Amino acid sequence: MDAIRQGFGVWLSPQTLLKTPVVVQREQFARIERLGYRSLWSGEPPGVHGGSREAFTQHGIMLAATERLVVGTGIANIVMRDPVAMHGGAATLAEAYPDRFVLGLGGHSGPRPLTMLREYLDAMDAAAGRLLPSVRYPRVLAALGPKAHQVVDARADGAHPFLQPVRQTEIARASLGSGKLVIPQQTVVLETDPDAARGRLLALFSRGVGDAQSSYRRNYRRLGYRDDERERLIDDLLAWGDGAAVAERLRAHADAGADHVLVHPIAPDLVSTVDQLERLAPFLKG
Repeated sequence: MDAIRQGFGVWLSPQTLLKTPVVVQREQFARIERLGYRSLWSGEPPGVHGGSREAFTQHGIMLAATERLVVGTGIANIVMRDPVAMHGGAATLAEAYPDRFVLGLGGHSGPRPLTMLREYLDAMDAAAGRLLPSVRYPRVLAALGPKAHQVVDARADGAHPFLQPVRQTEIARASLGSGKLVIPQQTVVLETDPDAARGRLLALFSRGVGDAQSSYRRNYRRLGYRDDERERLIDDLLAWGDGAAVAERLRAHADAGADHVLVHPIAPDLVSTVDQLERLAPFLKG
């Protein structure tokens, strides 16, 4: 699957897709493909965080609306379906669209999250032995810390870090070595006013990312960010400015060891999101 070992893909907000009619989605997914991006991803947050369309149904629409794009779940939430259903959905899309589907998993934030994840993967693997056993698909995990990287090393094809600085990409590559995929998401806004740009990302923090005990906040502390360093953290998480400045940040992830970098524009709707991708595309060529 060479498309996710080079170049840039797109990560779309599940809340944006939830409010976008499917007919408009199809048009915009085809437009993303024409712009030269190599992959298309979205997530599946728990319902308490705003909800989303069901992950496999949504990503099936992405696959059907495009011809070459690799499509990935970033992530399919393990609290939303049992392991047999997770494997069955992934294997069905992988069989229907060979070499075009990646399963990203994550989402458990309760007690013993890594133990629960290992048990979930055990059940998935058991299901794979009897349900569509000949179908294969890459599996990446929403892994941030060193213990999570150990799970990736033993049980997955790579890591998909979300809303992290370039330093996290560097750490993931060093931890996982050259044999595993590192596919970071990078939030971007084509906005040269610093206050306006930072304000776009602050909204994400109000929806749980910045909570004191969230896995994101724990990892930011691990990376050396103090809780009172919000502006420094925002500037390291958000690529903002003109097209050249945003492209420079995206390439910094590649220089730090990313196999494939996912561009996530902050915009009020899907058409505006793809408008930003169109403005950015010329700066990502070559």
